[in-house]
Amino acid sequence: MGQIGTAFRAFFAALFSGERAQQIRAALEGQTLPKVTHVDGAPPTSKPAPTAPPPPTRSEAISLLAALQREARLVDLIEEPLDSYTDEQIGGAARNVLKDARTVLERCLGLRPAASEEEGAPAVVPAGYDPGRYRLTGNVEGNGPFRGKLAHRGWLATKVNVPTWTGSKEAALVVAPVEVEV
Repeated sequence: MGQIGTAFRAFFAALFSGERAQQIRAALEGQTLPKVTHVDGAPPTSKPAPTAPPPPTRSEAISLLAALQREARLVDLIEEPLDSYTDEQIGGAARNVLKDARTVLERCLGLRPAASEEEGAPAVVPAGYDPGRYRLTGNVEGNGPFRGKLAHRGWLATKVNVPTWTGSKEAALVVAPVEVEV
């Protein structure tokens, strides 16, 4: 800021603030000045250092689906119109996709049965059970405990190790990139 700008600022600061007027007078008389504060009396604030923009984010669901597509071609199998294929052709293609998908799920989620009993075995569900852990079907009355037959063991993830996204913001929703042969 030039001298004229400083003079105008000093003029208006002195005009509207008695404290500023005393500080300017002291400065003009050569006295040692007190620590400078902002016009409103608050200490001067420094501008915060610019922060780097956060890295692009991607849903773990998209990352898992992308891994299933990349390594097992799961989306290709699901989205393929199957009317023109025989059951044998579908079964042959599905065998490889399912084997590769299982490998991906094991690596990323470590799936294990949620119940240790075999399907068809007697099962007891405690009163006050967690509906996220148990799903009761059939004639369900009262508050439990409930006795029945295990229809499905359920699945439990023992870990979550989904690949970390390192791509661009624009590609965050891409499950499989467009492939172009040149």
